[in-house]
Amino acid sequence: MTRMVMCRKYNKELPGLDRPPYPGPKGLAVFNEVSRKAWDEWQKHQTMLINERRLNMMDPEDRRFIQQEMDKFLAGEEYAQAEGYVPPSE
Repeated sequence: MTRMVMCRKYNKELPGLDRPPYPGPKGLAVFNEVSRKAWDEWQKHQTMLINERRLNMMDPEDRRFIQQEMDKFLAGEEYAQAEGYVPPSE
């Protein structure tokens, strides 16, 4: 049976992750409050930000930036986009 969570991004009950995406309290919060759909979308967006902005994940400043953007993205707030990116119309 699929584990359901009340997704904080979509404000509805959706299938959750199978396990916390990383250790610690933040990973546990994501596990309990973020749907698989929202997490998969964040993973794609995160990759785009890292590539387009040429972020170095060894740099603490760049890691902080990604963490802040993840929090905004998963909360449904305004978040950073890659320069010139136009989301596909649905």
